[in-house]
Amino acid sequence: MPLLDGFTPWPEPAAARYRADGYWTGTTLGSVLRDGARRTPGHTALVTDGRRLTYAELDEAADRVAAGLRAHGLKAGNRLLVHLPNGLPFVLTLFGCFRAAVVPVLALPAHRESELVHLARLSGAAACVMAGGDPEQERLARTVSTAAHTVRHVFTVAPGPYRPFDALTAAEPDPGAPDDARPQDVAVLLLSGGTTGLPKLIPRTHDDYAYNLRASARVTGLDDSTVTLLALPAAHNFALACPGLLGTLHAGGTTVLAPSPDPETAFDLIARERVTTVALVPPLVLAWLDAAELLAPDLSSLTLLQAGGARLKEEAARRVRPVLGCALQQVYGMAEGLLNFTRLDDPDETVFTSQGRPLADADEVRVVGPDGTDVPDGEMGELWTRGPYTLRGYFRAEQHNATAFTPDGFYRSGDLVRRLPGGNLVVEGRLKDVINRGGDKVPVEEVENHLLAHPRVHDVALVGFPDPDMGERTCAFVVPRGEAPTRRDLIDHLVGRGVAAFKHPDRVRTVDRFPRTGAGKVDRVALTRTLNTVAEAL
Repeated sequence: MPLLDGFTPWPEPAAARYRADGYWTGTTLGSVLRDGARRTPGHTALVTDGRRLTYAELDEAADRVAAGLRAHGLKAGNRLLVHLPNGLPFVLTLFGCFRAAVVPVLALPAHRESELVHLARLSGAAACVMAGGDPEQERLARTVSTAAHTVRHVFTVAPGPYRPFDALTAAEPDPGAPDDARPQDVAVLLLSGGTTGLPKLIPRTHDDYAYNLRASARVTGLDDSTVTLLALPAAHNFALACPGLLGTLHAGGTTVLAPSPDPETAFDLIARERVTTVALVPPLVLAWLDAAELLAPDLSSLTLLQAGGARLKEEAARRVRPVLGCALQQVYGMAEGLLNFTRLDDPDETVFTSQGRPLADADEVRVVGPDGTDVPDGEMGELWTRGPYTLRGYFRAEQHNATAFTPDGFYRSGDLVRRLPGGNLVVEGRLKDVINRGGDKVPVEEVENHLLAHPRVHDVALVGFPDPDMGERTCAFVVPRGEAPTRRDLIDHLVGRGVAAFKHPDRVRTVDRFPRTGAGKVDRVALTRTLNTVAEAL
């Protein structure tokens, strides 16, 4: 079977090197669960939807879904759009696809018609698995099935007018049948996490993603005693394999799927299931910190909080151990590949002030200036990278790939970083997150970090908006803690911290919450659009 049309493989010399050096071991993702079922069949693998499944039970159920996919005519290389919340159907669909060599396209639960139709068309999905069960979900299923001509089947978990998910789980598997997947083939299509435009598709192979989850589990210290709380959507790369669900299963631990990441729900699960590790994005870290100070929950089992998906500001990082009682690991990475972790034995200052160093010795990282030449350590530049688990091209995106990658295969991330002498990276934002205010460059992350230190600021997002005189000016959107601070309050605060005047926000707006992209990041474009509709804090 040829490689998936629209997939850019690694050049053969690089692929041969990654195999020879042990990064690619020739395993497939279906074996993650299979191996666990052989080692410890009776150990609890998954806690979800009021059920507890052992490794043996989950493995057998995954085989049924693989058989069900084949019985409905899905063949190796076909794409399956998956739009499901955290729960058993998501996990079974994922592993059923891995076994049958069907390629899951992992949409996020927050996605709606625009994104889902785009993903179905771009991927050429042959089928969809969706939640169903209410008018909105049924409308989504109907829209996707009619707008994407390649879609032949729609399966829904809840009863309705479409094929029931039980039609997949009821299939009789052949316990002796080998998996259809090959290590070099595309295993999953993840979504790009950009803040503008419709998402692009990121092809991850069995070989490269298996390394991704194995090495992440190792650097995070997971083992068979680990109990991971999956609070983020499992379809997100961070929650799925960094190390997340797949890394925990590889290590032989237990994954608890949370129906919601809100502190009350999560704190109850942590206490009841004796959860040891959890991964959160920065807005949730802030919410958990504030809630823990109020609720005094039992978090005695929690040993590690991973923070990633965006930069965790230093002021918040310093609160984690005193408030939550666990260690912090900062994770900076991308669904496109490269992952950076602070290590469990790093000094506190390294953990508080950096976003980690590359996972693999084979990760090649360049920090380059506008002219494409490398800048010295300590200076800010754009991160370029290539390695054994970083893509060489987005799926079916030839025109975009021509600018997103260098001729020798480095991925131009668009992230602005500084590399410290020891190799750790400090994330300064995005190329587009440096606001050009009359020729002065305002670094968004730096100003946000200063503002977050104000006692009446729960969270903050700095955005630029057009100005006829300055080109751009800045507006700080503030989610307050208690009484909202005024612009004067915040400027006095910045002056007290010695922040240059050109970095002071020109406007301050108070909001209850930030709009989010499907990947959970602050939607800065949407914030800018609200400038004429949200009351200004004078």
